[in-house]
Amino acid sequence: MKVNTPIWHPCTQMKDHETYPIIRIERGEGIYIYDAEGKGYIDAVSSWWVNLFGHNNPRLKKAITDQMDKIEHVIFAGITHSPAQTLAEELVALTPDELTKVFFADIGSAAVESAMKLSYGYRYNTQNAKKNRYIYLDSGYHGETLGALSVCGEQLYTELFGQIMIENIRVQGPDCYRCPFGKERNSCDAECFCHMEKAMAENHEHITAVLIEPLLQCAGGFKMFPPVYLKKLVQAAKHYDIHTIFDEIACGFGRTGTMFALEQAGVCPDFLCLSKGITSGYLPLSVVITHDGIYDAFYDDYTTLKAFLHSHSYTGNPLACAAGVETMKIFREDSVVEANAKKFPVMHEYINKKFGGRPHVGEIRHLGCVSAIELVKDTATKEKFDWKSRTGFQIFRKAIEKGAYLRNLGDVIYFMTPYVITEDEMIKLVDIAYESVYEVL
Repeated sequence: MKVNTPIWHPCTQMKDHETYPIIRIERGEGIYIYDAEGKGYIDAVSSWWVNLFGHNNPRLKKAITDQMDKIEHVIFAGITHSPAQTLAEELVALTPDELTKVFFADIGSAAVESAMKLSYGYRYNTQNAKKNRYIYLDSGYHGETLGALSVCGEQLYTELFGQIMIENIRVQGPDCYRCPFGKERNSCDAECFCHMEKAMAENHEHITAVLIEPLLQCAGGFKMFPPVYLKKLVQAAKHYDIHTIFDEIACGFGRTGTMFALEQAGVCPDFLCLSKGITSGYLPLSVVITHDGIYDAFYDDYTTLKAFLHSHSYTGNPLACAAGVETMKIFREDSVVEANAKKFPVMHEYINKKFGGRPHVGEIRHLGCVSAIELVKDTATKEKFDWKSRTGFQIFRKAIEKGAYLRNLGDVIYFMTPYVITEDEMIKLVDIAYESVYEVL
């Protein structure tokens, strides 16, 4: 029977729900979400990678309700407020010294598009408008609005809309599991950077910026690559006068083991895009952090028409900023990054113990608080399963039966839990994943 609901869900073939009923979630607590019948599910993917400190967190609830008693929202053009001011100061203090200016938006793709427009706006305002295209990686993902989609390397998202997007330059990126140079992730010199170097050399006169998700390409199959790639990227970009846009929307705020992934390479981009965990997943908010050189290109008398005319209705929303301020306090007061460095290796070790050497396990990947298991048809040849068989999706559905929302990405099973998960809960989750994988396979 055709699914009868007024809601059209994202990233979903609605016809699937003829077989698998939509789960109605009524409440959450810690790492669990609970349906209308009271069944609990471990939120193994942090509700799309946003939740850091658990559902129904009393500190975050209080921060939001306290702000509600003051003001819920106000236009952000020519008006400021304490939560935005405090959050901006916190972010500038946490990021490299060169990054001094915070531009607020509301969602991740809006931050990416803001950075793209700021980069080109800088070129236009400095009489270099011919630099009007972007470079991106073939497994990169930066959101699904049209501008962000034009720098998305995943054909699944872009194929339908190719005729209405600007044409940018796609470059083969790192794939450490199937490295064409036969190198190892932890000991290579990012030989694969040659593809990016070539693209920059050949096109730099028309390229304003390069976009990258540092160290971790989530939507691209949870590919993980070494910091040396970022070092080479920033060095080459400076040589060719190309801006660097680091998209840490998913991998920022401790996910890769440091507060920001860029720290592991010791580099600073021209633009840093942040969202998701910035409010612990409680309210939508995003920012672009950049340097004085970009800011100054827009700073002039009104009649020069150099102002950055870009806005969103909920830019700098006070409730979201209050959640962001409290999130930064939790990081600082609870030494979250340091605590995670001790906690998550327990999960890594148990995943290795359960899945290491098992049939169809192509590669197990860990980076900070993220783990991924790439399942393949043949481990010797690294041959993938037929995508039409939806192996990963079957495992996802089996895990739901067992009490874990372990959403797959193709045939990659990944773990990106809230930071408040306990060691016992880690063991429980990995056991559910293991049982689900091998009941299906």
